[in-house]
Amino acid sequence: MDITQAAGAPRQTGDSDSAHALRLWAGWGLGLLLPMTGFSIFVAISSPRATRCLMYGEECASVPDGLLYASFWIAVLGGLLALLWPPASRAGVRLGAVLAQWGAQLTLCALILSYA
Repeated sequence: MDITQAAGAPRQTGDSDSAHALRLWAGWGLGLLLPMTGFSIFVAISSPRATRCLMYGEECASVPDGLLYASFWIAVLGGLLALLWPPASRAGVRLGAVLAQWGAQLTLCALILSYA
């Protein structure tokens, strides 16, 4: 029994080991999206620079709001695409979706932390 079977992750019919691993990474990414975002917000808000920005409107970061929202939704949609992509279809799409998901998720956290 490997680690993915021990974790209780269900296998789809016809799922190869690599496709199953990518589905597992996508699931972990979706599960960690909100905790990572919340922790990044907590760290950013607890900094003196963010406090000054919230209280006085000074020294605020110049990150466009659209970039934050786009990163969040790309992470969500990439994760869902990787989880729901049929196993018999092109395998490269699932890999691309997982890479886009994690790239967008880490970018989102880095942008939030830039407020600190």
